[in-house]
Amino acid sequence: MRRIHGRINSWAIAACCLLTIGWIAGCQNKVELPPAPEPDYARPLADGSVSLVRISNPKRIAALPQAFNQLGDPSYRKALHRSLGWFKMKSTKQYFPTAQISHPHAMTSVYALLQIRKYENLLKEFDLWQSVGWDNRGEVLFTAYYSPVFKASSVRTAEYQYPLYKRPSDLKSDPNTGDVIGGYFTRTQLDRSGKLSGTELVYLPTRLDAYIIEVNGSAKLEMTDGSIKYVGYAGNNGHDYTSIGKLLAEQGVMAEHEINLGSIRNYFNMNPNQLDSYISHNDRFVFFQWYEAGKWPAGSLGVNVTAYRSLATDKSIFPRGCPMLIDTTIPDTFGNKQPFQQLMVDQDTGGAIRAAGRADIYLGVGPAAEVIAGQQAATGQMYYLLLKPERVQYWYDHMNGQLK
Repeated sequence: MRRIHGRINSWAIAACCLLTIGWIAGCQNKVELPPAPEPDYARPLADGSVSLVRISNPKRIAALPQAFNQLGDPSYRKALHRSLGWFKMKSTKQYFPTAQISHPHAMTSVYALLQIRKYENLLKEFDLWQSVGWDNRGEVLFTAYYSPVFKASSVRTAEYQYPLYKRPSDLKSDPNTGDVIGGYFTRTQLDRSGKLSGTELVYLPTRLDAYIIEVNGSAKLEMTDGSIKYVGYAGNNGHDYTSIGKLLAEQGVMAEHEINLGSIRNYFNMNPNQLDSYISHNDRFVFFQWYEAGKWPAGSLGVNVTAYRSLATDKSIFPRGCPMLIDTTIPDTFGNKQPFQQLMVDQDTGGAIRAAGRADIYLGVGPAAEVIAGQQAATGQMYYLLLKPERVQYWYDHMNGQLK
């Protein structure tokens, strides 16, 4: 018995030696995998690339049946009707085709969705097209914006020193994409040259107030004379947008997860002498115009945006005015992330929304919307609900009363 045990132990020792040698050799030959690339949500599409890909089996998109139940929601139907009204203006034909979607295709998709009552009919009539995202795998970063409320003055006073400006008469833009034609001055050049003198629209009490309105693109103003006025987007100078929050994180002033509008406000309230320096890093400059109360807040389509239903995307690569579905998360008022599988409408754009991997959710007016918007930054997927091509003519005729 001892000989047998001895033989077993010898073989065991030999096997262990071989395994050990193999393990050491394996470690010596181990190839280190490169680190995963940092997400670049602002990465533009490569030349010749498409922004949307058709989902071959929409039934596998788990968010779709849940979101379908929202089709009867009055706020969503109102948003769809606003888009449909926009499509009926002849001038909107200039914006198509975009992402290979024609004007009739986009318009009838809105109209047909308003008629759908059963989920099986949605699947029968519509295709689902997904944004390729920043990574060509569909990942999109969803941030949020809102319409702030500020005190303002129609004239410069000791208390109200910081203006919003009208659009300069020599600023020319492409009517389809909104891109500036021929280039224009940077923020620093505009600030130093005095070129905008005489184009002041209204005055705010702090530089940060004026800048927040620039970033959001619109505001409700409580004027010193007791009246209420509304300002909205009238264009920009065509330069790239740089986020103050991103700069604060890169310079180690705040951790990235701490960046929100509230923390930015607090920082510059305590360090007001640093604000101009940070703002100067953002070459983009936004211009404004007055809006009538009934037409505010308006998105880039010129129609009212709807809280939790209107989305801002890059209009140079996505078809404006169309129905959408997004699947992401959104914080509640306590900052806890909640699932957000929501039917939306593509009705706006934004300074930082310039790629397939970015979108901005409109959250409404005032302080409550500000709290949530300041915390929103979550990834997810973005889809367009578009009629199957062979069904466009049917719904076009139905829309024009040729079918009953």
